[in-house]
Amino acid sequence: MSEARITDLYEVTMAHSYLAEGMTAPATFSLFVRKLPPGRGFLVAAGLEPVLDHLARVRADQEDVKAFAAALGRPCHDLEPLLGLGFGGEVWAVPEGRIVLAGEPLLEVTAPLPEAQMVESFLLNQVCHQTAVASKAARCVLASGGRPVVDFSLRRTHGLQAGEQAARLGAMVGFAGTSNVSAAHTFGLRAVGTMAHSYVEAFGDEAEAFRAFARAHPGPVTFLVDTYDTGAGVAVAARVLRELGLHDGCAVRLDSGDLGALAVLARKVLDAAGLPRVRITASGGLDEYAIDALVRSGAPIDLFAVGTLVGVSADAPYLDAAYKLVSYDGRPMMKLSAAKVTAPGAKQVFRGPGFADTIGLRDEPAPRGTSPLLERVMADGQRTVPPRSLAQARAAFEFDLAELPAAARGLVDPAAPRAATSERLRRLTEEVRGRIEDRLRAVGAADPRTHTG
Repeated sequence: MSEARITDLYEVTMAHSYLAEGMTAPATFSLFVRKLPPGRGFLVAAGLEPVLDHLARVRADQEDVKAFAAALGRPCHDLEPLLGLGFGGEVWAVPEGRIVLAGEPLLEVTAPLPEAQMVESFLLNQVCHQTAVASKAARCVLASGGRPVVDFSLRRTHGLQAGEQAARLGAMVGFAGTSNVSAAHTFGLRAVGTMAHSYVEAFGDEAEAFRAFARAHPGPVTFLVDTYDTGAGVAVAARVLRELGLHDGCAVRLDSGDLGALAVLARKVLDAAGLPRVRITASGGLDEYAIDALVRSGAPIDLFAVGTLVGVSADAPYLDAAYKLVSYDGRPMMKLSAAKVTAPGAKQVFRGPGFADTIGLRDEPAPRGTSPLLERVMADGQRTVPPRSLAQARAAFEFDLAELPAAARGLVDPAAPRAATSERLRRLTEEVRGRIEDRLRAVGAADPRTHTG
């Protein structure tokens, strides 16, 4: 299916109307998150790379026009003005891996109005989902206290693409591997995995299951020890590991029950068997909160495998994000709806030490001691920078994380930094608001600040 059809119907109807009215002057739209989800002190920007790929290749062909016409129940020739519509504009964006705050644009698009409108749904879909998952994964890395975290989320993510994205985003913020073979191959990640309970059950005897697995996969192995009784399973695993002379790199995996207490038990059994270098892996319903509790308890767990709760960002599965028109044909625009006011004009975020951020206009000089966060990544519909590697995104994340105030890194009741607004942006906002209110008063409208929408 053509990517031009990956949009909402109202994008099509608006773009078609703009073309019919000759409204093709440059428009700037800003994509930002109004407020952070509960329990979040920061967000990790993600999703830009697939967005740029999409913008560079999207173009409505004849089949797309037929699909648009069918959706609207109209003759195909009515929608012919959309034929060939693609994206030939400019994008300024926060590079993947950078940490961002509420209200800061993650990206801004400037293109002829119909083009900038048609891509809204795709951009919001990619940036919102991936930023939410990357931010959740980053919190797991914080909670682990330096112990490796790996991705086990494929079987529970909302679709195969989301599974690949979760593996990539985990790697972006420091995960050590993924169980997703396709994602590991695509992104050059370490593939990790052990066995399922069904494997052990199929043999009927844990010792034979472990021996068979080791025969099929020589080298470091990880045995799942909680199919029947965890204490007994660890003892069996220890016996088989000693029998086969396996030590370094091997592990046992705990997947249920009181993981902290069972890890203590497993460590005692392994040490008593002369296997101090055999590691303990924990999985099963883990996220940053569970990992943090285990680490704080002193549980001797060497590696955490996270799945469902992280792959779907269960406690914050969506972002309060918007894609709003801020300029058209050289005129700054804003929305005045209650609780949804937007600021006009193309913007830049100027980052100061310790996340002393200022949101300003793109063409104003950077305040002393700050650096611009958004970069121009596309012009005339083509990338102006090469694709950003995972290593680059991870380095950017680690740099920002080191600068992020400790209060924002907290897992419970974090205190998120708040970006300031530049004087020039404040003045422009008041000027545009005043013009809108004057126009509304002239036509007898009520106070626009009381409107909802």
